[in-house]
Amino acid sequence: MLGKYDRGIVELSGGQQQRVAVARAIVSNPSIVLADEPTANLDSKTGDGLLEMMKRMNEGKKVTFIFSTHDPMVMDYARRLVLIRDGRIEDDQVK
Repeated sequence: MLGKYDRGIVELSGGQQQRVAVARAIVSNPSIVLADEPTANLDSKTGDGLLEMMKRMNEGKKVTFIFSTHDPMVMDYARRLVLIRDGRIEDDQVK
């Protein structure tokens, strides 16, 4: 049986693929990360851990995260929420 390190990306579960995508996005210490549904395919505990890590990176390393999401848990972590409906900004609020 193959270990996870030997598997191709398509052989991983959705949650494992999501974690690989996040790792690839942050490994080079970027100043901005664009994240489309970053907690998709993750259980709530893993999603919360990911968001906590991103919060620490934002506060400690000044990494800016821009999320596209429908997940209220992700929105709770945001400092600013921009609601876009039908391609137009409907609301823009700083917490």
